[in-house]
Amino acid sequence: MKSSASFGVKAADSLTRRWVSPLLFVGVVALSFTLLFRATSPSAPFPVSHLRAELSSAPPIADEEQSAAFAEPTVVASDPQPQETQEMRLERVLKAAATADNTVIMTSLNAFWSTPGSVLDVFLESFRIGDGTSALLDHLVIVAVDDKAYERCLAVHRHCFDFKVQGVDFSGEKVFNTPEYLDMMWARLDFLRLVLEKGYNFVFSDVDVMWFRNPLPFFYPDGDFQISCDNFLGDPTNMKNWPNNGFNYARSNYRTIEFFKYWYASRARFPNVHEQNVLNIIKFEQHVRDMGVQIRFLSTERFGGICEPSRDFNKVCTMHANCCIGLKKKIDDLRAMLDDWRKFMSSPSDQRISRHFAWSVPQSCRLPPGFFSKKEKKPQL
Repeated sequence: MKSSASFGVKAADSLTRRWVSPLLFVGVVALSFTLLFRATSPSAPFPVSHLRAELSSAPPIADEEQSAAFAEPTVVASDPQPQETQEMRLERVLKAAATADNTVIMTSLNAFWSTPGSVLDVFLESFRIGDGTSALLDHLVIVAVDDKAYERCLAVHRHCFDFKVQGVDFSGEKVFNTPEYLDMMWARLDFLRLVLEKGYNFVFSDVDVMWFRNPLPFFYPDGDFQISCDNFLGDPTNMKNWPNNGFNYARSNYRTIEFFKYWYASRARFPNVHEQNVLNIIKFEQHVRDMGVQIRFLSTERFGGICEPSRDFNKVCTMHANCCIGLKKKIDDLRAMLDDWRKFMSSPSDQRISRHFAWSVPQSCRLPPGFFSKKEKKPQL
């Protein structure tokens, strides 16, 4: 028994030893191949099961956010801006040009008066060479009554307003007292009423008025409406003064607004009559006195013209090419005025006070004898 048990153990040991070696060899070979395969194969940073777990544990994206993230970018159309009306443009231009007390300087012109080298250039030049007048250009609004004048204004000035009257062409030369000229003058008057209604005071100046000094300090403090004269009789309250509507000042208040409305409405009573001559009629009426509007006439000592020039270069504010017909004649004499002013300003200060300076005009603007009719002795020209 002992020997057979020993034999069994020995036999088993012999069998074990016989299979262990081949099995170890196969295991080593298999392990080698496994390691070699992993070394040559791309590895994932983390198992797929792990990735799925990460995604499944992430907070869900809201439907709106998904749509925003993956939807095509869309252009949201803004509401179209309302078209700017003529009245809106006027308000914008007046606001930009007004002084601290809501005063604007205004002139008007058409294509005929605005071409390069024409009256507009001379007008602007007077501001540049005047005594303390260059800063006033910041408050000047040029009212252009046709497209060419508006384009010219935009090329040379900051504050421009395109004023259109439906069905009326103001672009060509408007000869004094022709129907087209009268239409333009009356349209201008009604336009100025609108400026007053918007709360702005204004100094209106024809474009053939030369500005040599700031006129604002020399307006009467008690005057609602103040106007220059072709002939000044010495008293600013005398209704017999002969006014020239090419230069005037108006304060915005209920009196001047009513006065301008009444003045414009009076055209129906006096058809085919210049607005300036209608003023010469209504200024005597009781209704105008009842309005309480204070009318003042400006002295030609400071606000002169060819009709009645200022005699003192140390006091003159403006000079008007009135009593003159024809664009070329006006330009010639306006340029002569500028030359006279330059000579004065270039003189030593003591000579400006002691020496008598005189205007060299009229030169081209000489009217033939008997030009004025008995009915209208001194109309605006």
